[in-house]
Amino acid sequence: MSEHIAPKRLYFFVFGSLLVLTLLTWRIAYIDLGPWNTVVALAIAVLKAGLVATFFMHLRWSGSMMRIIVCAAIFWLAIMITLTLGDILTRNVVSPSQGWQAPAAVVQTTAPSIQQH
Repeated sequence: MSEHIAPKRLYFFVFGSLLVLTLLTWRIAYIDLGPWNTVVALAIAVLKAGLVATFFMHLRWSGSMMRIIVCAAIFWLAIMITLTLGDILTRNVVSPSQGWQAPAAVVQTTAPSIQQH
């Protein structure tokens, strides 16, 4: 098994790109984009994770089996996020002024008592 040796210039370029993206994330945090703040921050985070995985983890030069494993892991993560969002988005929303109320038909059961003779 031969290893691929990338030039140092490539690593420095990727490192510089990661620093620029981190600075961009920090600057975007102070700009009010409304609900898009989270979307932009996550998009930058995904881009940074892609750079790290591609170059620092050597996925660019790895075999097809490793790429299949990474794609399967990302697919599994997407399934888990979809299931979580499906649960969260279909819940009933309770306003803070409404508060929690116990159901009217609460049945209380007690354990049978042991009678001594």
